[in-house]
Amino acid sequence: MSADRLYLRHSTDKQTDARQRHALAALLAAGAPAYEDPATSSRVLSLYRDGFKQLLDEAAVGDTIRIADAARLFRSVADIIALRPVLIRRGLHLRVESGLLSGIDLASDDPGTKMMVSVLAAVLEFQRDMISENTREGVAAAEAAGKTLGRPAALDEGEVVELVEAYREGAAVKALARQYDIAPKTVRRVLDAAGARDVPDDLSDLLDGDGQDDVGGNVQAVAADPVAVVDVPGLVAENLADVADDAVRQALAAGQTIRRGQGYSVRVTAPFSVHAAMIEHSATALMQSPAGRKAHRIHSDRVTSARITP
Repeated sequence: MSADRLYLRHSTDKQTDARQRHALAALLAAGAPAYEDPATSSRVLSLYRDGFKQLLDEAAVGDTIRIADAARLFRSVADIIALRPVLIRRGLHLRVESGLLSGIDLASDDPGTKMMVSVLAAVLEFQRDMISENTREGVAAAEAAGKTLGRPAALDEGEVVELVEAYREGAAVKALARQYDIAPKTVRRVLDAAGARDVPDDLSDLLDGDGQDDVGGNVQAVAADPVAVVDVPGLVAENLADVADDAVRQALAAGQTIRRGQGYSVRVTAPFSVHAAMIEHSATALMQSPAGRKAHRIHSDRVTSARITP
């Protein structure tokens, strides 16, 4: 029996999916499963988004993907060119719930629909590009007028230097947030701007004990390659599935899968050298998307936190 599957997306943390949920209210009330990609740019092709990939994994032949408006799923010609063959091959339907397109299956394999969808995608892509262009022009005009953009800085230059040095000496993000009376995400932004949270090229800093005698007072130096338990984000684990490093694959295979809402992580017990290798092997692929960068950051922070914990 075919089923309806709902897809929702918004581009930034400041946006919500309230309007989309309103358009899909009847289907949500009927219990149709919903798949979401929050804070995900439309520049990330739909086939590479975590929520939509899960939808495709769970969908069966004859199922219908329903969206509040076309821009939630695709906003470029390249995206729809890549997407439509996948939907057609899997026998899936795609319908918009409101507006002029509400009666059309956008995954229909006929020349008329193909042309219409391509034109629609081109229009949506043009709208997105115009928004970006207008934003850049507005920023340039404001800077030329001498205006300071954004919120006032939470820390002065001296405090930034102190914070970065404290982090590099082993202070935790949350402890620094309490010390400077700012949000943890502000601490992370400051550290990222200073490059303090970048993964070292050889990752040796994750394996040695330099500076650890000062963490928490008189803490003894850690062993050369101690074992630690780290929850590896699911997206990171997926990128490591086919890695050539046997130690990494074996550690993941022996890990415990932990479900968290629609996502999951793999709890891995392994030496720090293996955790560091996971970061190194997955970094390049994960940097290609916002979701990947977030997963990489979370994973790196967890490994670092495990390293400095007495």
